[in-house]
Amino acid sequence: MAILQVAARYCGPPGTANGGYFAGLFARHAPDIVRIRLQAPIPLDTPLAVESRDSGRLELLQEERLLATAEPAGLHLHIPHAPDYLEALESSRRFIAFGRHAFPGCFVCGTARARGDGLRIFAGSTRSGAMVAAPWVPDASLGHDDGKVAPEFMWAALDCPGYFAARDDGVPMLLGEFTAHLDRRVHIDEPCVLIGWKISVSGRKYEVGTALFDEDGELCGRARALWIEPK
Repeated sequence: MAILQVAARYCGPPGTANGGYFAGLFARHAPDIVRIRLQAPIPLDTPLAVESRDSGRLELLQEERLLATAEPAGLHLHIPHAPDYLEALESSRRFIAFGRHAFPGCFVCGTARARGDGLRIFAGSTRSGAMVAAPWVPDASLGHDDGKVAPEFMWAALDCPGYFAARDDGVPMLLGEFTAHLDRRVHIDEPCVLIGWKISVSGRKYEVGTALFDEDGELCGRARALWIEPK
């Protein structure tokens, strides 16, 4: 049995973990691509048990309570053409949550987080309106000794742009499923671009894609997510 714990810095909604960051930590325990399914909010600063089951399934438990699962999965995405860094910067000025944010303390997209504390990824609509985009320059607190960004922070960066791609009215939603793959890790202080786009809608469920590009425009990571609007 392994132990997983999310530090308070990496929150999403108040008192709970950011879904993308948590998924990146959880995926460390799997040898291949997995689909992370969140069954309940992930508490902060709390030791949680990672248990292996048959067929490569992982379960995250708080005592006997099931919080999340990870199961082997494929990841199939058509990645749209991404804007360059300056275009992404322009798009970020249209970030809908500058005026009112459902979770301003979110580690990834929270407007209340200071530089060097939160990621401050503010994904706004592109000129065409076909996707959202944001610039991102990872700071030194996100890196390993090799000067590259730790994988769980890239998973985190791939999270919130999907929420803002799903809807443009700021209605609170929760991450239900997350599947990501990293092609390579980006460097600290490297100007990156993130995009998010809507794939499908079914009732209160929104399927989205996100992708992360380095300063040369090369694809470095992609994710597919399911966001759910609570009843």
